[in-house]
Amino acid sequence: MAGSVAIRGVNLAGDGQADLRVHGGPSKAVYAYASEHGVFWRRAYPDLTFGPGAFGENLTLEGWLEDDVHLGDRFRAGTAELVVTQPRTPCFKLGLRFGRPELVKRFLAEDRSGFYLTIAEPGAVAAGDRFERIAEDPRRVSVADVVRIQRGELDDPELLRRAMAVPSFPDEFRTKYRARLEGS
Repeated sequence: MAGSVAIRGVNLAGDGQADLRVHGGPSKAVYAYASEHGVFWRRAYPDLTFGPGAFGENLTLEGWLEDDVHLGDRFRAGTAELVVTQPRTPCFKLGLRFGRPELVKRFLAEDRSGFYLTIAEPGAVAAGDRFERIAEDPRRVSVADVVRIQRGELDDPELLRRAMAVPSFPDEFRTKYRARLEGS
């Protein structure tokens, strides 16, 4: 898309979600995905096309992988400021889009979830604008950590507590983590 796009309210100008019960909203206002993941997907599915925006991301980023991005990290994208809230957990529609139902499970199994951001300060972004971290959350709970918790690979009560303490972490996750801690 040529020119800049406004980032305000609960999404980018012109972006819409079909089912607001599970898509979009303040904690899923902007979806970011690492361009580096395209190499993996092109090798895994050579008959499919995986260019920028292929996974529905608003921002295709270079150099921001899930292990390096933390819940609560604050970023500047163009003139907007965004805060990381959670990894993406895709629904069945991702598999439908590519004609590969197994892609949904593989998406999370491969640690290539991307991440959602909330809008802290409205602004605008254009292709080629820098995406820079302006504040790193001190709890250092990575997006990859949350995915591994979701898959049941991490059972670390301290990590769950740190994640729950991140102000931008959505209540639905806090509720699940609280239940896990109480069940321990």
